Amino acid sequence: MGKLGDHLYGGGTIFSALVEARTTFGPKKLILEDQDRNPLSYTDLLRSAFALGRRIAAVTEKGERVGVMLPASSAGVVTFFALHAFGRVPTMLNFTSGIRNLKAACQLAGVKRVLTANKFIEQGQLHDLVDALETVATVTYLEDVREKVGLVDKVFAAAAGALPQQFAASAQPTDIGVILFTSGSFGVPKAVVLTQENLVANVAQVSTFIDMDPDWIMFNPLPIFHSFGLTGGILLPLLTGMKVFEYPSPLHVKQIPALIKDTGAALLLATDTFINQYARASDSDELSGLKYIVAGAEKVREETHNLMRDRFGGVPVIEGYGATEAGPIIAINRPNDNRRGTGGGLMPGMEARLETVEGISGGGKLLVRGANVMAGYLRPDGTLDAPVEGWHDTGDIVSLSDDNWITILGRAKRFAKIGGEMVSLTAAEDLVLSLWPDNRHAVIAMPDPKKGERLVLFTNRADATPTAIIEHAQSLGAPEIAVPRKIMNIAEIPVLGTGKTDYVTIQRLAAVDGRRAA
Repeated sequence: MGKLGDHLYGGGTIFSALVEARTTFGPKKLILEDQDRNPLSYTDLLRSAFALGRRIAAVTEKGERVGVMLPASSAGVVTFFALHAFGRVPTMLNFTSGIRNLKAACQLAGVKRVLTANKFIEQGQLHDLVDALETVATVTYLEDVREKVGLVDKVFAAAAGALPQQFAASAQPTDIGVILFTSGSFGVPKAVVLTQENLVANVAQVSTFIDMDPDWIMFNPLPIFHSFGLTGGILLPLLTGMKVFEYPSPLHVKQIPALIKDTGAALLLATDTFINQYARASDSDELSGLKYIVAGAEKVREETHNLMRDRFGGVPVIEGYGATEAGPIIAINRPNDNRRGTGGGLMPGMEARLETVEGISGGGKLLVRGANVMAGYLRPDGTLDAPVEGWHDTGDIVSLSDDNWITILGRAKRFAKIGGEMVSLTAAEDLVLSLWPDNRHAVIAMPDPKKGERLVLFTNRADATPTAIIEHAQSLGAPEIAVPRKIMNIAEIPVLGTGKTDYVTIQRLAAVDGRRAA
């Protein structure tokens, strides 16, 4: 791994890194598979990318930002590299974000064409999205593109697959590698511009920090419009020699555990919510073959750690911490140094500093800088809002150990000021979760005329009461100021397509309830 890691960390472009991986691990090595069970080798992947890319290039321009609306699949991976092979910019569209956000994303990024698949649209019943997108862009189906792939395209692809560097469009490490959109947990999604170097460097950082074996297989059910699914679930395995099995939805809780066993997967990428569900739905041994699980996007609960430990022979869940703006991986735990409750150790080559936040002791707002930090946010006029001197403000309140291990205390936006005292909404959620670990909870802050703000708990626990939480807080020695005094029972806590809690929707529900009460 050292040779490849050194090459990757030195920069380079995404396509050249894929070609280098083929040279390192062998052109015939099977590297990609999905539920169609038609595995592709490195050479197969390159040939497919050149064949598809040539047809896409016929209807697009070099440098054009092309929308990609596909699930985690071989088609999604081939499309991503097809665009790179011909100098187009993959712009990954979040098909779970709603019509308004999708159209806004296309307009902001200047997307004139969106690539998708008929099969995907039919299975997901996404016809309304397509109708809406067609008002701002041309929607092209991969099935139609493939029908146009003729003998000349196949001959070209065969030659290009043998000599990919000679046939691929020229690119620089500073060129755009992908445009992604933030999850929108707390507001309108932003367009994040990551360079080729950002993505390649982030893969190198991870591959030099934690042990991975090219003989392992990774199982990725996470969406590729999300940075964790893209970098962790496509680029990391393909550029480090691991075969990856792409699965189109993390929501298929009953099917996934059996597939993990059937594919012989050693690594699983997922979020806490889905890991917990897979563990509960699984037969006794279906997850036991995993070496470890990499978790991100949300905090891993103690219950999830214990569930995997007790039911599946001690399979560790290693938590990572990141942001779309950083490629996304900023920190990660190690299988042999797994510090529960932390986001892990800072990636090699990154710098971190904490800014003091009034009213918060024991931590500060995290800013990071490194080769993986974005070029900037895309503005409506096409220019970039770049990080000042390379420093990205994560907006997260964290503590940092002497050896650069990060513990997340909460988002800067996720603190309430109650009676002049700063209270972490994340800590309030953790308090409730420790009382009722089998339920889902979300705590927000609402204005209060007497104390400035008050905590409101949304929960699917039907018998939840403030009294029970107060008694639990007292038994733990936790401050009662962190106890939500207003509880709203709902059947299901809203989540985004990435599995994160949808605080925007929850805030709207609270506002509606407040207006009714008034």
